[in-house]
Amino acid sequence: MSVHLPKLGGATAVAPAQRRGPLRLLREQPFGAVAAMVILVFVVLAAVAPLITPYSPLEQSRGAVMVPPGPDHLMGTDELGRDVLSRTLYGARTSLLISVATLALGGLVGIVFGIVSGYFGGTWIDSVIQRVMDSLMAVPSIVLLLFVASLLGPSVRNTILALALLVIPAFNRVSRGEMLRIREETYVEAAKAVGCSTPHILRRYGLPNLMAPLFVVTSLLFAIVLIAESALSFLGIGTPPPTPSWGRMLSEASRQLEIAPWMALFPGLALSVSVLAFNLLGDALRDFFDPRQRR
Repeated sequence: MSVHLPKLGGATAVAPAQRRGPLRLLREQPFGAVAAMVILVFVVLAAVAPLITPYSPLEQSRGAVMVPPGPDHLMGTDELGRDVLSRTLYGARTSLLISVATLALGGLVGIVFGIVSGYFGGTWIDSVIQRVMDSLMAVPSIVLLLFVASLLGPSVRNTILALALLVIPAFNRVSRGEMLRIREETYVEAAKAVGCSTPHILRRYGLPNLMAPLFVVTSLLFAIVLIAESALSFLGIGTPPPTPSWGRMLSEASRQLEIAPWMALFPGLALSVSVLAFNLLGDALRDFFDPRQRR
């Protein structure tokens, strides 16, 4: 795990683990590198979807209702005559956007409170923060999501808010645990001795040394958020129609599964592959940053 040390003689001492780069990740974790490439492909396809999709994801064709895959519609059409390929690519944009926004919001809140809680570990500040996190974790995830999403109503913004509550405790636990370790390091004690303020210590020495475990937990949580977003959309309280998302496409396809299985096959395959890729990347990053985890 990378460690940032105080400046000595005008330079910052850097632990050897910091010199690990992408090429070493490719050599040591080939499955993780492949997973990263798969994720990159999904991101690129989602970004250029308006340029490569043959039809609008909202365009309906009454003369091409539930057409099986063929030359005109490579992945077939749905019950309203909408092109499944176009909706799958646009669904990637929706699902990835919600996941990124969720992790950004939940990560910001969880990391800030985790760093503060870990630095003041054992005090009333730590106790208050952790009791709040325990309260969030005490409620089953699906119950919490259903309650918040139903209370706020179906929309992309409300879906992000609901999912953020799911990931805040995870970010908090990881950042707090690492901060409890970091605050005992010699360079933190040295910073305190020379009169550095608490915000400076947290910003200069706390956050940079949290990057490695946060990369790991973020990649693992990305898969969880993708599944949770799809579940909310499948239940009809996530992304509202007609906005395409993988979960909503699966929900719509479930009613036509016997006569038009392609409606569920392609968005389901995209969701499964992306979740698998994020899980493999998370495992690879964990082993890469912490060799003790290697089996």
